[in-house]
Amino acid sequence: MYALRSFALVSVFAAATLAHAEEHVIRTFNSGSYQQILRENVGSPFVLAIWSVDCPSCLKDMDLLHTLHQQHPELKIVMLSTDEPSAANEVKGILARHQLGELDHWLFGSEDAQKLRYEIDSSWYGELPRTYFYTSSHTRTGKSGALKLDEMESQIKTIKP
Repeated sequence: MYALRSFALVSVFAAATLAHAEEHVIRTFNSGSYQQILRENVGSPFVLAIWSVDCPSCLKDMDLLHTLHQQHPELKIVMLSTDEPSAANEVKGILARHQLGELDHWLFGSEDAQKLRYEIDSSWYGELPRTYFYTSSHTRTGKSGALKLDEMESQIKTIKP
């Protein structure tokens, strides 16, 4: 009987730990957040993948981003959802389905979306998906539209030391 209780307690603890591990921390992207992302990645190449729950091409890219993360675990990938804060649960569900929990996640705040896009790139008009490849000196290349694995790999080769 003691062994059964112990097993039950361990199972409950393990389930709670797993549920917590699966929960994705999503930070709010407001004015100044783009500069914060750059500061957090000083001296390191990284990828900024901008997407939305309403963008079919973005959702197709999720599996590709998962594959890239598996193949290049040392390369930081920052995911930025352009959705409103009310879409946070849907964003979390998509990230969980595509096993992207280990990445950095941001979600547009309640500020003007056009202003936030402009802060990232004054020549970007909001087309999605949008992917930026940053070198360690933060020189960047932006690509709009869905990318294939070989296109992603080609860009990654240009930013990795």
